[in-house]
Amino acid sequence: MKYKIPFGPTYDEMLHPHLNTDAVQKKAKSALKNELDPYNLFNITWRKADGTINKVVLPSSLTGVDANIVVLLGKDFPSGSHKVGPAYATLMEGCVDGEIIPGKHTILGPSTGNFGIGVSYICNLMKFDSIVIMPDNMSKERYERIEQYGAKLDLTPGTESDVILTLERTFELKKNPSYRALAQFELFPNYRFHRHVTGNSAVEAVKAVGNGRIACFASAPGSAGTLAAGDYIKTVYPEAKVVALEPYECSTLMDGGRGQHRIEGIGDKMCTLIHNILTTDFIALIKDDDAVRGLKILRDGDAVLKDYGISKKAFDTLRDCFGVSGIGNILGAIKMAKYLQLGVNDNVVTVATDGFDRYDSVIKDLENRYLETEDFVLKRWFKDIFMHMDTHHIKDVRSENNKQRLFKQKEDDWLKFGYQKDYLDKMRSIDFWDQEYQKVFTYNKKIKKLRGSEINE
Repeated sequence: MKYKIPFGPTYDEMLHPHLNTDAVQKKAKSALKNELDPYNLFNITWRKADGTINKVVLPSSLTGVDANIVVLLGKDFPSGSHKVGPAYATLMEGCVDGEIIPGKHTILGPSTGNFGIGVSYICNLMKFDSIVIMPDNMSKERYERIEQYGAKLDLTPGTESDVILTLERTFELKKNPSYRALAQFELFPNYRFHRHVTGNSAVEAVKAVGNGRIACFASAPGSAGTLAAGDYIKTVYPEAKVVALEPYECSTLMDGGRGQHRIEGIGDKMCTLIHNILTTDFIALIKDDDAVRGLKILRDGDAVLKDYGISKKAFDTLRDCFGVSGIGNILGAIKMAKYLQLGVNDNVVTVATDGFDRYDSVIKDLENRYLETEDFVLKRWFKDIFMHMDTHHIKDVRSENNKQRLFKQKEDDWLKFGYQKDYLDKMRSIDFWDQEYQKVFTYNKKIKKLRGSEINE
């Protein structure tokens, strides 16, 4: 049987789209007019059309800190979230390795939302059937988007904090030889995409901001793929601190907490396989309703923010840029800027995975819960959430005891899925992670050589 490898970018071309041929760049630009044009694969990048990194530096009148809070914006990736990058990378690596065969395999996408949307979108462009496995209590916008792209939904009981049931369901479905899983929590293309593409982009994003360095990178782990950007950042700025942010209501990494929470996309009650514990310096907690209320403020609080010196132009720029997890990341970045006592020249980088387009129902739920959300309420929320962010619930996990505790948690989470202890033990060495990263350059060559080619099975 012959099959054709899909035509898509290398890791380097996602980082630097100008490396593509002029013909591909022209087709990618034209594809922006049609979301389902396969050449949108070449628009998977943190860069805007002018080649600069898609970011925003938040005004200090919003954050209440002197340090620069620099947010990489994921909303303009194809499908509306940067999760499309790891979804593509995992599928493409599988194709060039001969593990995933077009026309033969159906793709599974375990997710709580954005990765599932990314899987369904990528499979539409690359002509694969797909099934997205996710909890049955996520925002309706997520389900609608997934089905819009042609994927089937396989829903498991619960919410964000019950993602372990989603993994168990995926583990069962994988027994069918015609299924292949883009397992974001355990497969390393997710790590490679973020260490290479997101990490380099973060470093470039601060070049003209403050002192041009990164003092802290803060991100909330769902799969923990985005945290891999911190691994690259540390190779450039070894003094940079990497912070894993968790919901206060589900503080699994900090102290084993496993409660329910409202921040979709993070806090999944596990230490994921691809989380590099060695480079995580701190764990910090954010209250879930602070993230939801913060989103409401940035959507509808223009009059309130104006009173605090935030112009209408700045408000209009920001109001569509974030989802709930993005606000959570911003609050975590503010918390760490205070905790680390960072000044006007220091930069804290974080990520907004998606934009507001999939959270209207979340805001409606908030309004139903609080009943009163007039300006006088939003003003109080703004002061409490942004201006008066505290430095409580931060844990330094650089000690050997804390590393061992997290490694033990990873064993408890993954031995039951068939991983061997000797393999997990290899993750205790930074060499393991560096070797996984070096595969980026092998895959750059493989993808460039094989994309669009016909292969004999």
